[in-house]
Amino acid sequence: MIKDLTRGNPIKLIILFALPVLLGNIFQQLFQISDILIVGRLLGVKSLAAVGSSAPIFFMFLMIAFGFTAGLTIITAQRFGARDVRGIKSSVFHSLIASIALSMIISAALIFFLRPLLKLMNVPAEIMEEAHIFMLILGLSITFIVLYNLLSGFIRALGDSKTPLYFLIVSSILNIALNFFFIYNLKLGVAGSACGTFCSMIITVIACIVFIAKKFPLLKISRKDCHYNHKFMMEHLKVAAPMALQFSILALSMMIIQSVCNSFGTDVIAGFTAAMRIEQLSTQPLFALGIAFATFSAQNYGAALIRRIRQGVRQALLACLVLSIIITLSVRFYGAHFVSAFIDGGDMNIINIGEQYLMISSYFYFCLSCIFIARNALQGMGKTNIPLISGIVELLVRAFAAIYLAKNIGYVGIFWAGPIAWLGGALVVCTGYFYIISKLNPTEMRKIFLKKHMLKYHNDPLS
Repeated sequence: MIKDLTRGNPIKLIILFALPVLLGNIFQQLFQISDILIVGRLLGVKSLAAVGSSAPIFFMFLMIAFGFTAGLTIITAQRFGARDVRGIKSSVFHSLIASIALSMIISAALIFFLRPLLKLMNVPAEIMEEAHIFMLILGLSITFIVLYNLLSGFIRALGDSKTPLYFLIVSSILNIALNFFFIYNLKLGVAGSACGTFCSMIITVIACIVFIAKKFPLLKISRKDCHYNHKFMMEHLKVAAPMALQFSILALSMMIIQSVCNSFGTDVIAGFTAAMRIEQLSTQPLFALGIAFATFSAQNYGAALIRRIRQGVRQALLACLVLSIIITLSVRFYGAHFVSAFIDGGDMNIINIGEQYLMISSYFYFCLSCIFIARNALQGMGKTNIPLISGIVELLVRAFAAIYLAKNIGYVGIFWAGPIAWLGGALVVCTGYFYIISKLNPTEMRKIFLKKHMLKYHNDPLS
C-alpha cells in the first residue's frame, strides 16, 4: 500500500514502516544463516569455513549493488514526496538502465577475478576449491539480486514496506528448502547452497515484476516514459555512485578483517563466521529503522519539510537507544547458545571464539545505530559526501585496528576492529548531519525545486 510519510507522527510512521523492513531483513538474513547452518550441520566445519572465508567477497559486490540501487530509489522517493508523477516514472526507467549495466559489470568482475581475490584473502588451500565453486555460482545470481533490490526499493519509495516483505518470505522459504534439497538429496556440497540462492532469486524477481505491473500503476512505465535524459541520469548517479562506493568501502573493510581472520586457521574462521551471522541478525532492528528513515527523509526532503526530518532523527535515535540496550543484554546472556547452533558436535573452542566476539562488539551497538540513522537521513536528502567520508574513516580505522591489534594480541584484536570503527564513523556522520541540517532553508528549497521541475499541484493525482 502506498504511504505518504510527509504527514502524521514521525516516529509512529517510521516504526510502522520499519516493522515490515525488519521482518524482511530477518528473512533475508535467513538466506545467509540457512546457508551457514545447513552447510555447518550437513557438510562439517571445513565446508563452513569455505563458505565463511569467501563470503566477504560476495558481500562486497552485494553491498555495491545494494548501495547503488538504494541511491537510485532515493530520487524516486523524492519525486513521490514532491508529487511529481512523471518524475517517478522517468526515475524507474533510468534506474533500470543503470542497474542492468551495473549487474553486468559486477558479474563479469566476480567471475574473472574470483580466484585472485580468494588468494588475496588468504583462503587456506584445503578449502580453496569449495570456496571457489560456492562463489562462482553465487556470481551468476548477481543480476537477479540487483533487480530484486531495485524493485523493492521502488515499492518502499512509495511508502510501502509490506509488499517487499511478502516476496522475501516466499524467497526465504524457497531458499532454505532448495538449499536442503541440493545439499542433502542431490549431494552437491557447498555448490548446492549457492544453487538454492540462485534459483530462489530468479523466482522472486519474476514475481515482483508481475505484481508491480498489476498493483503499482505509478511504477509501471510505458513507451512514452522510456526517453533517456542524460541530466536526469546524472542526477541519479550523483546519489547512487557515492552510496555504492560507501557500501563497497564497508565491504572492503570486512574483507580485510576476514583476510586477517583467515590467517588464524579454520577454528577461528568458523567461530567468527557464526558470530558475525548472529550479530547481523540481532542488529536488524537498528538497520531496519535506518532503512525506514532513508525513505522518510527522502519524501520529506522532496516536500521541503526540514523541521520534520529533525524531529524524526531525535525520535529515531531515542528508539535506537532503547533497542540497543535490549539487544546487547540478549546477546551477552545467550551468545554462547546462539553460536553453538551453528556448530555440529558442540566444539567448545569454536563456540568460545564466537562468544568472545559477541561479548566485545555488543557494547557498541548504539554507536552503530547512530551511523544508521544519521547516514540514512543524509542519503535520503541526497547528501552523500558526508556518509562517504564516514565510510572511509570506518575503513581506515577498521583496517588499522584489525592488522595492528591482531599482530599484538592475537585474533581477539580482530574483534575490537569493528567497534572502534563504529565510534569513528558515528562521530563523523553525526557531526556532518548536524552541520548540513542547520544550513538548509525550507523556503528557498521549495522555490528552487518548484522552478527546477515546474510542478503543477492542482493537476496532481497524488494530492
